[in-house]
Amino acid sequence: MDFTGSHILSIQQFDRSSIERVFAVADDMEPYAARERVTRVLEGAILGNMFFEPSTRTRVSFGCAFNLLGGNVRETTGFETSAIAKGESLYDTARVLSGYSDVICMRHPQSGSVEEFAQASRVPVINGGDGPNEHPSQALLDLYTIHKELAHRGRDVDGLRIAMIGDLKYGRTVHSLSKLLCKFDNVQVVLVSPEELAMPDYIVEMLREAGHRVTVTDILTDSIQHVDIVYSTRIQEERFASKDEADLYRGRFRLNQAIYTQFCEPNTVIMHPLPRDSRADANELDNDLNQNPNLAIFRQTDNGLLVRMALFALVLDVVHLVDKYSHEVSWSTVGR
Repeated sequence: MDFTGSHILSIQQFDRSSIERVFAVADDMEPYAARERVTRVLEGAILGNMFFEPSTRTRVSFGCAFNLLGGNVRETTGFETSAIAKGESLYDTARVLSGYSDVICMRHPQSGSVEEFAQASRVPVINGGDGPNEHPSQALLDLYTIHKELAHRGRDVDGLRIAMIGDLKYGRTVHSLSKLLCKFDNVQVVLVSPEELAMPDYIVEMLREAGHRVTVTDILTDSIQHVDIVYSTRIQEERFASKDEADLYRGRFRLNQAIYTQFCEPNTVIMHPLPRDSRADANELDNDLNQNPNLAIFRQTDNGLLVRMALFALVLDVVHLVDKYSHEVSWSTVGR
């Protein structure tokens, strides 16, 4: 994959070598993300952060990643604060805002909307999530997390055993991660959900065509006994016709420390794309897991910063210049 000037719209753009390239650059970003060094390689560049759906981690992570490379961020949040609320098309919005930016990150509730926007943009566009369709940077940071967690045990992603749990129908993070796993070998995937929220058939077939062993079930405890990764997702309430409909499935697959101890292997890693729904009627990952060293959800968010910095550096072709425009920090990071 030639990253320079490219849109990042779908996991389907990536082959294994390009995934490994992102991971290698992400590794090199660690001293900058940890604020051990400062780089100004993107000084003067502008990120247009356009989020038409609620977001905390993805929006702030993209903004921080760009800032840490020395760039500036301009944000649009919600339809009501944009000209789209006045009837402006995605085409016109893209033509205008790409004139103000050097790269754009966009989230939108409709599948295919970010690709439509990118077709009219004059600068690279990164998909921050388009409805229930895809979330490529999340999939990359998830796989980067899996890669790092397994590396501590002398393992690689090939041969991975993973259980994906919860709302697999509307969960774009598991859709993109599944597509990414098709680039690797001998993966065992257990899909755990109510029948009504099952993984789309085309993704199940894609996994099987890649030679992976796929099990579909609605029983949690049997599914988490022999896996390396438990990847939990929340009920995507915003995708349902009403809250009452979403409530039919909320809290069906709760994981707490007692269940983990009884059914999981001792080093099973727990992941979640966040936000986790901690309301009493959901509580998909109980707070009593917070002290479990295998809870990797916050390592995921830290890794997201690295991966998004890597994507910006690759798309804007400054990987080779990051260190050249760097210096030591002039303030202490003690206590972070």
